[in-house]
Amino acid sequence: MSIVKKQTKKHIGLVKNDAWLEPFEEAIVGRHEHASWKLNQLTGNGKMSLADFASGHDYYGLHRTADGWVFREWAPNATQLYLIGDFNDWKEDEAFRAQPVSETGNWELTMPADVLHHGDHYKMSVHWNGGQGERIPAWTRRVVQDPQTHLFSAQVWEPEEPYRWKKKRFKPQTEPLLIYECHVGMGQDAERVGTYVEFREKILPRIVADGYNCIQIMAVQEHPYYGSFGYHVSSFFAPSSRFGTPEELKALIDAAHQQGIAVIMDLVHSHAVKNEREGLGNLAGDPCQYFCTGDRREHPAWDSLCFDYGKDQVLHFLLSNCKYWLEEYHFDGFRFDGVTSMLYYSHGLGEAIGSYADYFNGRQDDDAICYLTLANLLIHEIRPHALTIAEEVSGMPGLTVKFNQGGYGFDYRMAMNIPDYWIKLIKEEKDEDWKPSALFWEMKNRRADEKTISYCESHDQALVGDKTIIFRLVDADMYWHFKKGDENETVRRGIALHKIIRLVTLGTMNGGYLNFMGNEFGHPEWIDFPREGNGWSHQYARRQWNLVDNQELCYHWLGDFDREMLQMVKNEPHFAKTPVTEIWHNDGDQVLAFMRGNLLFVFNFSPQHSYTDYGFLVPAGSYGTVLNTDSATFGGNGFADDAMTHFTNHDDLYTPTGKEWLKLYLPARSAVVLKKNEEN
Repeated sequence: MSIVKKQTKKHIGLVKNDAWLEPFEEAIVGRHEHASWKLNQLTGNGKMSLADFASGHDYYGLHRTADGWVFREWAPNATQLYLIGDFNDWKEDEAFRAQPVSETGNWELTMPADVLHHGDHYKMSVHWNGGQGERIPAWTRRVVQDPQTHLFSAQVWEPEEPYRWKKKRFKPQTEPLLIYECHVGMGQDAERVGTYVEFREKILPRIVADGYNCIQIMAVQEHPYYGSFGYHVSSFFAPSSRFGTPEELKALIDAAHQQGIAVIMDLVHSHAVKNEREGLGNLAGDPCQYFCTGDRREHPAWDSLCFDYGKDQVLHFLLSNCKYWLEEYHFDGFRFDGVTSMLYYSHGLGEAIGSYADYFNGRQDDDAICYLTLANLLIHEIRPHALTIAEEVSGMPGLTVKFNQGGYGFDYRMAMNIPDYWIKLIKEEKDEDWKPSALFWEMKNRRADEKTISYCESHDQALVGDKTIIFRLVDADMYWHFKKGDENETVRRGIALHKIIRLVTLGTMNGGYLNFMGNEFGHPEWIDFPREGNGWSHQYARRQWNLVDNQELCYHWLGDFDREMLQMVKNEPHFAKTPVTEIWHNDGDQVLAFMRGNLLFVFNFSPQHSYTDYGFLVPAGSYGTVLNTDSATFGGNGFADDAMTHFTNHDDLYTPTGKEWLKLYLPARSAVVLKKNEEN
């Protein structure tokens, strides 16, 4: 009798690691094959690398050559194209008329060396059937705004001496990744726009001292409206000139690397500004040259334009943009903005996710998924240690899974559920109703195969119309009772919860942690960029460092705690990779305890009840306090003796488990972290 062996189906890695995805394997494989097909098409079936393909910035735009200048632009709808500027009195001149390059849609203009000079301003004058307009070239690397007319123009940028990097090679520290989200322009105390130089000299040292190992810089790509926070990009290859020169940005990144700080960029490839004169909105009479057609062209919520990721020229533009920032400015990676908006035809608006089926129901933009996959392949081809982070809220499976396993290749996903949870909890629940079990579940609500960036709040929660955590907790009392010795109960509650919220968020992370500039010390108020409605004021578009520097105010307590909290996890080897092991929770007592390696985190969320000799089972041994939110050093009551060594109590019943009872004093509304001592 012959035995017929049952064939085991070989699953793609993403499905192999999550059997619940098996019903959707065909769609997962289809997306993977789409990206593979496009990769082969763009690279000539491997005849060149993806990095070779993504070199459009070396061809397009304005470049100095051995004997002059060359300018190129992709403008397939144009009938005539001129360069106009300081060099020809801003008039169309045959000497500056570009010529079409065969049937490519490209235009090219060569010029003698002496006609253009460093600092000259210029634009394109583009003609098309039925119209004409002045435009800033799509690939330009420098854009400036006239202080009188407020008009933007491209600028010839060819300094005699190129920037010489002091730190030529750098590898980010990711154990764990501690990100400081920042904005150069609002980084100063003064009511004005800050600069790259000021940030390097004044703010970077603060970040280093605080213990962060990565800065995420917002608003790098040029944007016409300062108040857009950098999210309405017009010139994708130009660092914003309102903060300084390209060399000054390079010096900032170089200085960060010299001090062990990685620098990632907030990359906006999810949409573009509508502006036609400054941006890509109607470069040469075709409003859909870079963008989708019909109803999909305009983003329904952002007043912006949506890229057509199905066009090879658009892929060429965006992939080249990734390569450009990595190589020209030595960025260590990117936080991709608005990934959810890219993934779904609906941009995620009203998209209800109730089951895995909702990720594979035909409402996803496969071209956008393909682009994101290729972008991650490219970035890691150029910089194997580069960091890519997806701002994605829907929880799309495979987002942070490697391409060869069927994923999209991001290194991290923003844990966007966490700040939403904190806002909801603070707004809707009384302190005595906070449930540690629900809180703990939310902190760890992530797929097993993905690394996430945990955070309590980012710039989103600080914008006008919203509130930071500290402002939700303390509100107007920050103005009247944040001087040491003058705190009222509202302030004491706010300071205690601000520390606890940060500690439990950091303590449960599985990849990295993020903080927005100033929130580490409870920066008051909100962010409101200069606009007509506030009289073009910079009052709320700055960071008041004087508050945390003033030892008479409560802010420094929060800043000091943040610094010690980060140092604690940095001292623990492989903290982010260490499993989070629940030790105990009791919703009635509002107590939570969990371990990571040798660190024991214990939280008492109760606003009223302190507990004496509160016991739970832990690995046998002795424990010492390494961090206490209730320490007087951080504005707490100082009720516990942090110098005490805590010994576990033997119980015959639990001898086989290696666990014993640890009994602690837990003051109300406090948290403590203990470390298990190494036994001799």
